[in-house]
Amino acid sequence: MVRFWGSIPRLLRWGLIAGLVVALLATPVAIVAGRTVKAGSDMFLALSSELKQPKTGQTSYIYANDGKTLLTTFYEEYRRYVPLGEISPYLRDAVVSAEDARFYEHNGVDVKGLARAFVANQQAGEVSQGGSTLTMQYVRMALRDSAVNAEEVLEATEQTNERKLREVRLATALEKQLSKPEILERYLNGAYFGHRAYGALAAAQIYFSKEPKDLALSEAALLAGLVKAPTDFDPASQDPKLAVERRNWVLRQMAANNYVSAAEAEAAAAEPLRLNVFEPPNDCISVPSEHSDWGFFCDLFKTWWAQQPSFGATPPQRLANLRRGGYAITTSIDPNIQASAMAQINEKESANSSYAHGVVVIEPGTGLVKAMAVNRVYSIDQSGNGPNTDPNKRDVPGNYPNTVNPLLGGGDLPGYQAGSTFKIFTMLAAIEQGHPLTTSYDAPMRYTSMYPGEIGHPSSCGDRWCPSNANEAMTGRQTMWSGFGKSVNTYFVQLEQTIGAENAVKMAERLGLRWRSEVDAAIASDPRRAHLWGSFTLGTADTTPLEMANAFATVAAEGLYCPPTPVAAINGEKVDPGCHQAVEPWVARAATDAARCVTGYGAVGGPCGDWSTAGAVYGAVGRPVAGKTGTTDDTRAAWFVGYTPQLAAASFIADPDYPFHVAGDGNSWKPVQSVSNVLREASESLPWADFAYP
Repeated sequence: MVRFWGSIPRLLRWGLIAGLVVALLATPVAIVAGRTVKAGSDMFLALSSELKQPKTGQTSYIYANDGKTLLTTFYEEYRRYVPLGEISPYLRDAVVSAEDARFYEHNGVDVKGLARAFVANQQAGEVSQGGSTLTMQYVRMALRDSAVNAEEVLEATEQTNERKLREVRLATALEKQLSKPEILERYLNGAYFGHRAYGALAAAQIYFSKEPKDLALSEAALLAGLVKAPTDFDPASQDPKLAVERRNWVLRQMAANNYVSAAEAEAAAAEPLRLNVFEPPNDCISVPSEHSDWGFFCDLFKTWWAQQPSFGATPPQRLANLRRGGYAITTSIDPNIQASAMAQINEKESANSSYAHGVVVIEPGTGLVKAMAVNRVYSIDQSGNGPNTDPNKRDVPGNYPNTVNPLLGGGDLPGYQAGSTFKIFTMLAAIEQGHPLTTSYDAPMRYTSMYPGEIGHPSSCGDRWCPSNANEAMTGRQTMWSGFGKSVNTYFVQLEQTIGAENAVKMAERLGLRWRSEVDAAIASDPRRAHLWGSFTLGTADTTPLEMANAFATVAAEGLYCPPTPVAAINGEKVDPGCHQAVEPWVARAATDAARCVTGYGAVGGPCGDWSTAGAVYGAVGRPVAGKTGTTDDTRAAWFVGYTPQLAAASFIADPDYPFHVAGDGNSWKPVQSVSNVLREASESLPWADFAYP
């Protein structure tokens, strides 16, 4: 065959090949070498939408609430589609010069180039030259990116004349439906430039930390030269000598094709290579190192996304869609409030402490999560972590300072007991039943309750549960104002007996609490057992700062419950948080009046007593503020949840690895101060607002 071909005069050879190509273009490519191609190629020859708009995965960008601060990105292939007008003319011309100098002259197939490749391949006995035009290359990209299985990927990319002939027909047909600029735009957005850069935008950002419209001539020529062999020429991973040589060749081609002058090409070739490599973040683990705290919020975002049925049938499909969907997502996190929260947390508890100290801030009326700060580094590297405080896990590193566990909520961790912060649920249920804030009981130091001593109770006397107060100063007759402000256990146990403990449990569920341990879930789901859950009002169930901040945010919003939401808008469209009225406004307003007693702000409707558990908060915040303290048995955990009409914040300190590790009374002030200072700083830019009284 080669000898016969060589005996034919050169001009006649070109004529034969041209005729062969024309014949191929007029004949359906269905069977080559006895093999059926795509069941007759009907789908391909029909130019399905995949060819015009291939299903290429696009990077999703995750921003803070300002729509500008980039938290991270999610992608399978780092790319984002940009219009041709946002790509430097230098890059457009460089790619045409390097890959297809006759691009604007042919109809999708360069007969001379194809014939030259055909002859070379026949002589070599294999596919040694491509001869593909930009249009043919684009067809290959589109078919590859639209493939749904490995067989289709192979058919789109295998080095065979069969594939080449299929591309010839498709390229010719495609040029009848798309203009040259449209084809070039799609090519530049689909080409692989190496170093995980798919498309012009990714290439400009990864190699030069620039937008594609800002590329200089030498930079554009370098990128255009990478397309031929992206891995071999990659100047960021390989010896850049090959890439520079290829760049200079592209510049000479640009001059030969009159895109630039010879002097311009020579000057660009003399420039040294100046890379400014950008490694695009991917997923939560890649948030900027100086903002590793963002990872915990990002983890909440991922959990939220995986729960939304509109993004796919299953959580894995939804996350895959996130990595391919090209979304621009504006989250709820406020960088200023987050920075303030982190400063408060780190000031009080080191990341090397086994105790986790954290705070969550939520906006009432929207559920938008403004901050999630904890004294940990979001990282999977636990090689330098401290010893585990759990005696049964001495061979396992502790989760400090590095962890990816959702310590603040939003995941599957059991959480922590929140102590007397749960009294809010008992008080809301009592007010809803019609019990006024003036409801009074004599509250002794120790009280023999109606509850048996085995349903979730921390202690008992005989066959009854006998809770006690923290100190003698809490004894005497109390109302809801003073009982809540002083956190009188024996008052609230009596109030709970009056309303039924099961109703306090239901109120907590209405405000967003989810039972995280098997014991809590079993008691809460059985009304007979829930009725006997006397210690519920003292916070013996597990919860998270995210849940507690949102429960109190519901009270601040006058009973309007909004699920805690980390996303404000997707592609410019606001996300509906799905709010609903969980309790009547007058109920929430009355509860707030009692909760004002805790902070020293003072109630409108009645006396708070001569002291409270967090009486300095109002002075620290400097605005109307309410809230509740909480400590567990032996102060294993300490809490404070505070709220203004515009913000709610929950803070805690506990050991996530070993809940029996006592935090101690000496640490109980930390959540109070952290919430107070965060609310003060976050409110500075907000207008003055006060609570409504029922």
